[in-house]
Amino acid sequence: MLFGDKIKELRTSAGMSQQELANKAGLSLRSIQNYESNQRYPKDVAILNKLCKALNTTIEELMKEEDNFIQEASEKYGTRGKKDAQKLVDEIGGLFAGGELNEEDKDKVFRAITEMYWRAKDNNKKYTPKKYRKESDE
Repeated sequence: MLFGDKIKELRTSAGMSQQELANKAGLSLRSIQNYESNQRYPKDVAILNKLCKALNTTIEELMKEEDNFIQEASEKYGTRGKKDAQKLVDEIGGLFAGGELNEEDKDKVFRAITEMYWRAKDNNKKYTPKKYRKESDE
């Protein structure tokens, strides 16, 4: 489940409207709408803390490993990176459909796969022709 979906689920289970959550967390209605639609993520831990307090949850619960991975891929590689990361998470989820691994083992496998993903992305940078590289890539 993505970050925005979790926000919406927690908000609706608490019986709050988007405006009520915005007021309780000290944020704008538009921010809540952007978070719930998975268009934006809070970039500041203080905002995450406000949301957690308003929704009576923890940052760890709100930002699980998968969400952090997708958000980081989006920040580093844009829309395509986000799409690739989401696809990878969805496909990894299929590996666990049988339910034979406990949550701790699933987390370990996920971390290993995401580590390989980041290494592959970094290795692929060196094969980008110079004229297409950003200055920070060189």
